[in-house]
Amino acid sequence: MAENLRPRIRSTTILTVRKDGVVAMGGDGQVSLGDTVMKSDARKIRPLMDGRVLTGFAGSAADAFALLDRFEAKLKDYPRNMPRAATELAKDWRTDRALRRLEALLAICDEKDTLLVSGTGDVIQPSDGILGIGSGGNYAVSAARALVKHSSLSAEEVVREALTIAADICVYSNHNIVVETLG
Repeated sequence: MAENLRPRIRSTTILTVRKDGVVAMGGDGQVSLGDTVMKSDARKIRPLMDGRVLTGFAGSAADAFALLDRFEAKLKDYPRNMPRAATELAKDWRTDRALRRLEALLAICDEKDTLLVSGTGDVIQPSDGILGIGSGGNYAVSAARALVKHSSLSAEEVVREALTIAADICVYSNHNIVVETLG
């Protein structure tokens, strides 16, 4: 199939919120191919390093799993320095000929840091501890910022409510929400 005729794969909303010493990461379960929902209960949040690191992905699942395997190896090389492991992954992702073709975004967090890692070499730490990726990421971030500012909800509750709001707006997200917490 020609590149421009391939159906665009859209999927998911991943959100991470850091509040009151707790970090929560959640994601919806929808995977869409073109204008069809292919799966509604995908699990896109993965704990690594015995649950000390949470990862979420948007984009191609096979590509994301390949990247998560590489990231887990980097975590073993730098076990107490998650940002360094993420930076090393981003460098490999950007420079390796095979990895460069992978189409995914990763949200990564531990008790201290929240990072976005991309194939263009980006390793970005949000200044407010709120990070969203995927089709509904911006909707979820907007909702989370308002909820953090104007409510007493916990980090986990903010993630659930913000993902629910995003799912009400984004046609590539659903209400099958999974949330994991650290801290």
